[in-house]
Amino acid sequence: MKNINYNAIVIGFGKGGKTLAGKLAAEGKSVALIEKDKNMYGGTCINVGCIPSKSLIHSAAAADPQADSRTKSLTYKAAVEEKRRLTAMLRQKNYHKLADLKQVTVYDGTARFTGPLQVEVASESDTLLLTADQVFINTGSTSFLPPIEGLKETKGVYTSTGLMDLDSFPERLVIIGGGYIGLEFASMYSGFGSKVSVIQDGGTFLPKEDEDVAAQIKAILEARGVEFYLGASIKKIEDGPAVSFSWKNEEHRLEADAVLVATGRIPNTKDLNCETAGIELTPRGAVKVDELLRTTAPNVWAMGDVAGGLQHTYVSLDDSRIVWSQLSGGNSYTTSDRRNVPYSVFLATPYSRVGMNEREASAAGYKVKIAKMPAAAIPKAQVLNAADGLLKAVIDSETGKILGAMLLCEESYEMINLIKLAMDLGADYTVLRDRIYTHPTMTEAFNDLFAV
Repeated sequence: MKNINYNAIVIGFGKGGKTLAGKLAAEGKSVALIEKDKNMYGGTCINVGCIPSKSLIHSAAAADPQADSRTKSLTYKAAVEEKRRLTAMLRQKNYHKLADLKQVTVYDGTARFTGPLQVEVASESDTLLLTADQVFINTGSTSFLPPIEGLKETKGVYTSTGLMDLDSFPERLVIIGGGYIGLEFASMYSGFGSKVSVIQDGGTFLPKEDEDVAAQIKAILEARGVEFYLGASIKKIEDGPAVSFSWKNEEHRLEADAVLVATGRIPNTKDLNCETAGIELTPRGAVKVDELLRTTAPNVWAMGDVAGGLQHTYVSLDDSRIVWSQLSGGNSYTTSDRRNVPYSVFLATPYSRVGMNEREASAAGYKVKIAKMPAAAIPKAQVLNAADGLLKAVIDSETGKILGAMLLCEESYEMINLIKLAMDLGADYTVLRDRIYTHPTMTEAFNDLFAV
């Protein structure tokens, strides 16, 4: 077996891995970048996550859900083709950005540790042994498949990756799981004109959100025709496909053209053989890391979803900053230094949040005052004919600091970043209240929202 030595080995072509590989190469380091799937250059976000789903969501916003079946089918197929064009373009850009560097060698194959700082790469044609001074794991996550009878065997059952590559339009879509991914797909496919049903085992809709916010999200989706079965118990999935479940003490069976399993994601560590290199895993299968993202093996780090943290591509990017702060000889930046990580759910009325909600802040002992307003009160929302939703912020009444914000409104995914910035800087809520904003914009809503 051929043995090749590098300064660094990066396992996984995700956001953190590719960013770190580029920085190491710029320092003149030799880098081996291993990716087992040629369709995953650039990572989950570009190929099967954020970008393709948002491309389809954008197309769904322009679709006519009341169109005839042929028109809906053609519209959907065109959207899938555009998604494929976009992801292929970005995938190639990401590949050549690193593969064209003389310091970087991209290996297509499956990586597994055979010892400390020693990685075997098995491809279709060859097996190589790579060694390095440092190793960085950025293998991401994969969809979790619950133990439901018939789930793995039945045709027409998909994860989010498979469903987004489906050529035929599903007139009837059943979604198992009522979390953020499931809701994005419910909103998207109802926009294309699918009859969407969401089955969830938990009885509370979006339990991590405040009740008033969750109720608004549910109402908006129901107005688009989405049906919810909360507190259901799925019995099995049968050919058709069809889902049989118990709900409210009655037996139900939903036939569908496609079933989406959206029950969360788990770290990609199965094939890594981590224990051989002295790398411990957590009980949930993630690579165990400290606040510097160091694993239990010397000179091995893990970044992104595989490290068990928040599953966002921008967190993977920030992880690369944490690792780079150690490699570059500067002051170490740690996971403890990272604050106020926002997230967005790209529904037809987008939902974005940062920090604590009202329930969490009260439970933490804060005396809070709540800033709240309907999205309909924003002039730009009326201009956009997108007046559904609400804006809510939680303020520490003793210090005036913003503890968190929940924005269910158009362009919330842009607005939330300004609130995060104010929170990071420790600004009083009046700073956002008293700013001069351009008009008409969604952001000028902060003049009224924070007038409490």
